[in-house]
Parts: sequence; structure tokens; C-alpha cells
Amino acid sequence: MVTLILLFVFFSPRLINFKDKPVEHNPHRTGVVVMPDGQGGLIYQVEGSAVAGKDETAVRDQLLQIIEPISGGVTITKVEPVRDRSGHVLRYRVWVERE
Repeated sequence: MVTLILLFVFFSPRLINFKDKPVEHNPHRTGVVVMPDGQGGLIYQVEGSAVAGKDETAVRDQLLQIIEPISGGVTITKVEPVRDRSGHVLRYRVWVERE
């Protein structure tokens, strides 16, 4: 009986498709870098292409939607766009505090 159980355990995954693969969960396909700010908060660097808002409120809302799945409930305290020489936004530096 033990032999039958061992055969089932070791050979059934090869013969039977249990469909037990992990689900890929990637809510945002953006590059997000997280760094501590040295004062108990965090600094997130989010790619500028991930944010399409033009006014400050829309930008903050989109940044919050990107950051919250990573860190949970946070409050944005400061947003600083990092621009190239021609004025295009490369990334946003976002200071947050956990709620």
C-alpha cells in the first residue's frame, strides 16, 4: 500500500495536469524603486511614462494607484518630477509616509 501511495505522489504530477501553476500578479508594469529617506519615510521613484496626468491632482492620484499595491496605505507628502534637458519627465520622486 505504501508503494502505491509513493508511486501516486511522485508520478501523478507528470501524468495528471492539476492546473496548479501560480497566477502571475503584476498590477503595474512600471519600474518602481523604493528607498528610505532617513527620517522614517520612504522615497519611491516611478517612471514618468507610467503617469499620464497633466495637472498635479491627477499625477498624485496615479502615483498613489501605483504605490499602494506595493506598500499598502500611504500618504504622499511630496512629489518631485525629474526632467531631462528638454523638459520631459523621466521619473517622479515621491515621498510617502505609512498610515
